[in-house]
Amino acid sequence: MSTNSPDNLAALLEKKDSFIPQLVVIDMHMPDDGWLLTYQKVMQLFPEVGILFTTDRSDPNLIMRAKVHGAKHFLRAPYTEEGFVHALRRMSRAKHAEEKFKPGLPRIKIPVRVKITFPYAVLAVLIILTAAYLGSQVALESVEERFVNQLIDTAKLSTELMVEEENRMLSTLRLLLNTEGMVDAVSTGDSERLRSIALPVAVNAGEETVGILNAAGENILTLQHVPEGGLEEYSSYRGSFEYTGLAFVQNVYALQADSVGDKFAGLARHSEGVFFYVTGPLFDDIGNLAGVVLIGKSTDTLARQMRENTLAHISFYDKSGQAYSSTLSEALEEEYPLSDEEIRDFLTDPEAQSFMRPLSSENQSYREVIGEWKARGDVSLGLIGVSSPETILIRTSTKTNTRIFLALALALVLVVGTGIFVANTISKPLLEVVGASAQVSQGNLDVQINTKGNDEVAVLAASFNMMIDGLREGTLYRDLLGRAVSPEIRDTLRDTLRSGGLRLEGQDAMATVMLADVQGFTTISELEDPTTILNWLNELFGKVVPIITSYSGVINEFSGDALFAFFGILPTPLHMAESAYLACRAGLEMLSEIEDLNENRKSRGDPPMRVGIGINTGPVTAGGLGTENRLHYTIIGDAVNTTQRIEGIAHQLPESAIMISKPTAIGIWDHRDQFRLQPHGEHEVKGKKEVLEVFRLYPKGAKEGYRLEDLEIFS
Repeated sequence: MSTNSPDNLAALLEKKDSFIPQLVVIDMHMPDDGWLLTYQKVMQLFPEVGILFTTDRSDPNLIMRAKVHGAKHFLRAPYTEEGFVHALRRMSRAKHAEEKFKPGLPRIKIPVRVKITFPYAVLAVLIILTAAYLGSQVALESVEERFVNQLIDTAKLSTELMVEEENRMLSTLRLLLNTEGMVDAVSTGDSERLRSIALPVAVNAGEETVGILNAAGENILTLQHVPEGGLEEYSSYRGSFEYTGLAFVQNVYALQADSVGDKFAGLARHSEGVFFYVTGPLFDDIGNLAGVVLIGKSTDTLARQMRENTLAHISFYDKSGQAYSSTLSEALEEEYPLSDEEIRDFLTDPEAQSFMRPLSSENQSYREVIGEWKARGDVSLGLIGVSSPETILIRTSTKTNTRIFLALALALVLVVGTGIFVANTISKPLLEVVGASAQVSQGNLDVQINTKGNDEVAVLAASFNMMIDGLREGTLYRDLLGRAVSPEIRDTLRDTLRSGGLRLEGQDAMATVMLADVQGFTTISELEDPTTILNWLNELFGKVVPIITSYSGVINEFSGDALFAFFGILPTPLHMAESAYLACRAGLEMLSEIEDLNENRKSRGDPPMRVGIGINTGPVTAGGLGTENRLHYTIIGDAVNTTQRIEGIAHQLPESAIMISKPTAIGIWDHRDQFRLQPHGEHEVKGKKEVLEVFRLYPKGAKEGYRLEDLEIFS
């Protein structure tokens, strides 16, 4: 069957239910790259089919594009029966050679799907057995551990809340100490003025008690929030309570300071109950103590606030174990005091952070965690208790156990089923990769793997296809340019070959040509064995080739001790001035590298290498040279021959040197500050009428040569 439209190919093939073609002949002159679309569709449907491309003219560019995409076999016009048979025999011999040298793959002993499914099954059985055991334990055990952990966490939260409250009170204290007018009012004993200053601060901060003393310890003002009163309802007193008898207040009057500063905290018992205070000194402008300020809150209020934040009951104990404030029960103080033994064991154990005890109140059982209450400066103020009602033990019924068993059985089925599905999902594309790898090992680089999906296996398939493309293209690139090209040139070559943008049949261009040759190498070769000579050359080329490629140069040929390169054609054509500049920069860097190399050779006792470099800029013809089976991208033309003559002039000098032509010298004018030139006269060139004017190239810092603007050719 036949078709002249790639769009109709798939439909035509689908009409033949059992039809598998053995040979497909594709005309390479179908319009709009139809040959390429046809080839891709055939390879997608029948990756094993033999494909023969026909062309009625010699077009190396078109053939090269086909090879990039994996084509191997071609038949050129005129089409004869003998030529067709000969092409089929070539295809048969190639296939026979692939099968003959097919390496044996190891037998799969344990498939991947088994390796994946078996652990799933074992894991599912273990889960069921473990779950059955845990289910039986749930029917007998309580949730006490969770309760205890939750209670301990609540106790830690309570401690953090106390620290936060203390820091908040300290903030109010600092604000009050730094309020303007405080020092004058305290010094003069003006209670009314102090009230007008302190009351707004107390109201805004929601403080319960504020006490202000003068330097003599007299209580000038006490502000006390009215219980259950409004936000601004405060009672004010003068001399209502003697604060100077409190140890932490005495520390302030003594101007003591600890590791955290000159402010202290402590407890005081009033008629209204026990209060927690923070206090600090008030200094005048010259640093003398003017008074002391206290900020306080009752422990009943603290316990109530912490109860609201933690939902647990809070109790405060003194160091003797007697409770004085609690949200649990008013009878707690008398009914459940801490024993001396409990307190002693806890306080004397340096590693103990808390201890737990049971208690009951109003016919409800509680569990209480007791911890030490420490204030600012690590001062122990007593103990804090956090209690919660005990939970009811949870037991499961037979019906619940049956439900658990059925749920676990269903989980087993789902786990095993999922394992089988995942195993098949992974193993199927992996088997495709295995099969394709086997074909690649036989030399077949036309294989392609389906890359559907978005997981690692799809990435593996895509990477495999990219590897095949690289292997297939690598042969072509090495044939065209060899290995010594930069990544940019290699990528450009790939794109232009795929798009047909690179004209292999030849194109005119302006380029700069470089020829480097080792001077006197024949004499050196006669004194050393060939292996040593080869190593020396590889060492030299290993130094200079990377320099050439770094300046977008292309190594076109190695010929014995000579190196031939060109600039300005690949990866993209350049202006002759730019190619001349790149070549000259590369040449100077090569000379510097050769000097370093000769220093190393001298230290090894090896003779130095003198290299003559010729550089010329002019018109060339670039394209593929060879046959359709072996093409080499090169340049030819008068500019190449002239470069050889210039290198011969450099060859006559006793040291390594660079000689450039007049067109190259003109080309580097825009970069004249980087070079110096020494005119080397006019030379007659065999086969040319006009004389050749050459210059020796030096770097800008050299003593030799002249600035370009000082030479007559630029005047």
